[in-house]
Amino acid sequence: MQKYTLFTTRFLAVCILFLTFELQLPAQTASIFAPGILSDGQVFGLTLSPDGQTAVFVKAYGGRDSLQLFISSLVNGIWTKPVVAPFSTRGTRWKDIDPAFSPDGKLLLFNSTRPLSTGQTKEDFDIWGVKRNGNSWGEPFHLGAAINTDSSDIYATIAKSGNIYFSSNRAGGQGKLDLYVSEYRNGAYQTPKNLGSVLNTENHDSNPFISPKEDFIIFWRQEPGGYGASDLYISFKQKGSWAKPLNLGPNINSKLGDFCPFMQPKGKKLYFSRTEVRDGKRIEDLYSIDFSPKEWKAKVGK
Repeated sequence: MQKYTLFTTRFLAVCILFLTFELQLPAQTASIFAPGILSDGQVFGLTLSPDGQTAVFVKAYGGRDSLQLFISSLVNGIWTKPVVAPFSTRGTRWKDIDPAFSPDGKLLLFNSTRPLSTGQTKEDFDIWGVKRNGNSWGEPFHLGAAINTDSSDIYATIAKSGNIYFSSNRAGGQGKLDLYVSEYRNGAYQTPKNLGSVLNTENHDSNPFISPKEDFIIFWRQEPGGYGASDLYISFKQKGSWAKPLNLGPNINSKLGDFCPFMQPKGKKLYFSRTEVRDGKRIEDLYSIDFSPKEWKAKVGK
């Protein structure tokens, strides 16, 4: 009996020591994604195909004068050297940004200042799409006047339903940049709806990543008292309405600008970008971190 009690006491002591060690472990923080291969200090706006084998992102060259879309493939666990996407431009005639795969991987949305007709010039961003069949890409197509305006319409992501969520500085918004949705009904996109005052503020609210089921949305916001120049937030849909957004906290948000959130369907990681201006040059990279929307949903209302 005495031996059993001694064994039990020692066993409990080891368990308590182990749990104490676990509780004292530092919280996980975001890390640079594919450093030296994809992340080279001049990139942002990552999207991954649903199978995780194709990456598309923005090459920014340390500024905003030249913006191109690049592609890389995962071969034997290693990302290949990125190349300019066949549907992007090799010059500075126009700018391409904000790629986003559809949940089935057959469509890529992106934003571009490319003209709609030969000889035309254009300053604002519109939403474009390009279809993908295996490793082949089709011709880019404009999503039309139902969604696009003469203002900048940027960072479009698409749900399983076909509904497209994006941000815009168009007239009639609540702030400098607002979040919108264009519903896909009867084979056509409808006039975009502002997502309302719960998600939109008088400042900037942008870069909405919509989940495939439209049950949560992640976006960036500029808000006084935040961690940095822009912070990432998450909101959940409850009974048809969006709940008050939650700041994703210091393990994700930094003193810099955090933006361009993205998750793969059924994914367990959050991907995003981080940017800062240093000595007149913009430094930005791709980041990733383990992420569970369910854990954040449990915090709603607390």
